[in-house]
Amino acid sequence: MTTPKTKQLLVLSAIGQDRPGLVNDLTAQIVEAGCNIVDSRMTVLGGEFAILMMLEGPWGAIAKLESQIPALQKRLELTLISRRTEARPMAAGRPYQVEVVAMDHPGIVHQLAGFFSARGINIQDLYTDTYRAAHTGALMFTANLTVNIPGDLPISHLREEFLDFCDTLDLD
Repeated sequence: MTTPKTKQLLVLSAIGQDRPGLVNDLTAQIVEAGCNIVDSRMTVLGGEFAILMMLEGPWGAIAKLESQIPALQKRLELTLISRRTEARPMAAGRPYQVEVVAMDHPGIVHQLAGFFSARGINIQDLYTDTYRAAHTGALMFTANLTVNIPGDLPISHLREEFLDFCDTLDLD
């Protein structure tokens, strides 16, 4: 993503009790300030709503929104955190999608992160969930990752290592 130098970027995270209209109320304030949402992730975890978004706008619009955060936090009953950022340079390497399914147990995300970290592979996106297996009712775990594989790392070799790693931990 390229952002003209006149545009500023702000990462905004929010968490609070889920309710209908929360996204509408929050995004109305963003639009009113003159900002645009360029990337976002929103989900409900338990009874809590969580959002992470990157906003762009002219310096004045971003500053206006930042100044409104304390009042917005109170009015919407959210915990808001903001941080200025810069456009991320285009990553060298190749994006690769990884999906893992297993019987749920503590430590799976940590083990996956360790596998990729040890090889200098950056995790760019990670989504996990649990669900009950249809016939047995066993708690299952699923992870979807997007990783960035360095150009000098052969994918065929990495795939073999990853499959061996998964077999060792009983991951599909």
